[in-house]
Amino acid sequence: MDLSIIIVNYNTCDLLRDCLDTVYASEGDFEYEVIVVDNCSPDGSVAMVHQDFPQAELIANEVNKGYAYANNLGMRQARGDYVLLLNPDTVLPPNALKDMITFMEERPDTGVAGPKLVLADGSLDLACRRSFPTLDVALYRLLGLSKRYPNSPRYNRYNLGYLDPNQVAEVDSVVGAFMLIRRKALDQTGFFDERFFMYAEDIDLCYRIKVDCGWKIYYNPAVVVTHYKSQATAKRWAPMTIQFYRAMWLFHQKHYARHTFFLLNWATVLGLAALCGLALTINLLRPPEKRKVGL
Repeated sequence: MDLSIIIVNYNTCDLLRDCLDTVYASEGDFEYEVIVVDNCSPDGSVAMVHQDFPQAELIANEVNKGYAYANNLGMRQARGDYVLLLNPDTVLPPNALKDMITFMEERPDTGVAGPKLVLADGSLDLACRRSFPTLDVALYRLLGLSKRYPNSPRYNRYNLGYLDPNQVAEVDSVVGAFMLIRRKALDQTGFFDERFFMYAEDIDLCYRIKVDCGWKIYYNPAVVVTHYKSQATAKRWAPMTIQFYRAMWLFHQKHYARHTFFLLNWATVLGLAALCGLALTINLLRPPEKRKVGL
């Protein structure tokens, strides 16, 4: 088996159908399997997959234990030399899978690669190429310096906005919406850390693959995938906002806290708690249709 595609779904039945349509329309000489993991969707997603895509393997969870947990269920059953983590709110061009596999085959030292993700309006999904969120990188972003100095390699490091979005680049992390992982790298690092209910689990995995195991991670803009972002999480903006800031703290605690002066650790947790409270308050003041995860 060349490729295992794992799609974790929650309450996005129509988007999942469109995503699977494009997956099964893929072109290229490679063997693949599709594993759909549904997290207790109330919208008929399970019945739709049974009826419209009987060739897909379906795992219907009875309890929603989060995105990381659900992906791990799929990865444990995956048989491919490559594992693709794919969100149901993505739409693939016919050559995406073939070209991404070829990209990895040409770079045997690469453990993870991701394509150029564009939003529904055609703009770049900034999360598709990132640096690790060290304290200084995160602080520059939170203070708005990344927006004020968009071409600065120092201040705009988190989303690498100073780089040409149409050039191949070695990066720290790509996003779990489309993350192609070499099986050998995954065997070394293990799966997602399930303490991350949602958010930052992809950055954590990339950190372990790159920093702990020495694999490279690449952004490949030759492949362009549409990402209808936050379609599931926007419906549950309040608990997901809490999970978002919790994930930030968990990542810091796991990878940086032991090397950081204790007062900075205290300041970090207090700052994240304050940001979480501010985000929840601002969202309450927004019209319901404009509420989102985070600020």
